[in-house]
Amino acid sequence: MPAQPRVAIIGAGIGGLSAAILLAARGVRVEVYERAPAPGGKMREVNVAGADIDAGPTVFTMRWVFEELFAAAGADLESELGLTKAEIIARHAWDDRGYLDLYADLERSAEAIEAFCGGGEGERFLAFSEGARKVYETLKEPFIRSAKTNPLGLTARIGRAGLGGMFHIKPYSTLWQALTAQFQDPRLRQLFGRYATYAGSSPYLSPATLMLIAYVEQEGVWLVHGGMHQLAVTMARIARGLGAQIHCGSEVAEIVAKGGRVQAIRLAEHDATPVAADAVVVNADASALGSGLFGAHVRKATAATRRRDRSLSALTWKLHATTSGFPLVRHSVFFSSDYLDEFERIFAQRQLPQEPTVYICAQDRDADLHAAAPHGPAPTGPERLLLLVNAPADGDQGTISASAIEVCRDRTMRLLERCGLAIDYREDAAEFTGPNGFDRLFPATGGALYGRASHGWQASFSRPGARAKVKGLYLAGGSTHPGAGVPMAALSGRQAASAVLTDLAGL
Repeated sequence: MPAQPRVAIIGAGIGGLSAAILLAARGVRVEVYERAPAPGGKMREVNVAGADIDAGPTVFTMRWVFEELFAAAGADLESELGLTKAEIIARHAWDDRGYLDLYADLERSAEAIEAFCGGGEGERFLAFSEGARKVYETLKEPFIRSAKTNPLGLTARIGRAGLGGMFHIKPYSTLWQALTAQFQDPRLRQLFGRYATYAGSSPYLSPATLMLIAYVEQEGVWLVHGGMHQLAVTMARIARGLGAQIHCGSEVAEIVAKGGRVQAIRLAEHDATPVAADAVVVNADASALGSGLFGAHVRKATAATRRRDRSLSALTWKLHATTSGFPLVRHSVFFSSDYLDEFERIFAQRQLPQEPTVYICAQDRDADLHAAAPHGPAPTGPERLLLLVNAPADGDQGTISASAIEVCRDRTMRLLERCGLAIDYREDAAEFTGPNGFDRLFPATGGALYGRASHGWQASFSRPGARAKVKGLYLAGGSTHPGAGVPMAALSGRQAASAVLTDLAGL
């Protein structure tokens, strides 16, 4: 290994920050270049009418990932980041006749489901949860925590001792097929089918393996004090404390390679001099390389994602608004009346849904996360809201018109009203981002927020791994292995850092 190897990291998202922390902790000279004015990537914060609102990921799970990451940096997660465990995981509604809460307590969730649905669905939920646990435990070490592999490699890693768990993975069944076999109430199929959207996918096309997300949430959903963006801020502070340099507002225009090996990066500044690097970690959508956004030298390092393979995008409204009626909690979901049509329109017809499912993160509803006050009063005056509706990732196609978005917004508000929620929407206290805007924020994606869609049994093996096809070039982020989501992005950064250290040691 060179005396003090120099690694350039493109992008200060969670994957890039994770790699920066782990590399800097090992004495590597780390330079992070982020085109946005602040670290975080998709975990961004926007100011609307004087209020700072989380505009990206809103759910903190798999706490052990960050406990291990912080410990590797000589830090303690509990001391560095304020966390409170949510007693109510999420509230779900279909109309104004009531709602269904899922709780951190498994038995309490089963009781709530039985009271809401009847017919023995509470017991079926417990059986479903046990299956989700077995899937998660089967895949945690050999797949989630480990480097990319193929189906045969995964089977070898699991070994004879884990073959029993392979039965529960159900790779050839879709999530919807598994849920149809498990639950009689169609509302429960919708509720748990929504876990496919956590990977930017359709429950009708995704493998049943994604049921493991149910267990991930049951392990714990946490409230980050000050908002999710504080996770990125804290990780950036820790990285800097270890010696990493983080340059915000610095866009990388080109990765320079010679003889099949990375040599340097060049910033998007007039007559910028290349910056030498022993290795480069790209924490951008992997499709950016294959699309040529980092130059011809590395264009073949990984393939661009085809339009039809892209994950979901979204319409998002960040609001500072007053609400009335429905008792929001931190995470609330309002379901469409035709779930199949929603995903058919998005993925097959490339249209906005006729009636969307709506997710709301009410960021001032902290008290409602505790069992002692599950129905606490709404904040007095305006509150901070993130509204999200699924959309096709066609932000680079020019096919999603302003009028179609306006129609979808009106239908979104009507659905909320059907469920009893009124929002005093004002244009001067709202900010909108759709597929077009997400494509500008995250180039070469079309606005896809999760990389490739997880459709088909081979989808989990189709994401690129940490090592690209150019020596000295590495990948991290939600578009790479092990998958989309905040903890998965952090794990991808850990795998990229491990690969960099292994390869540098061989120089």
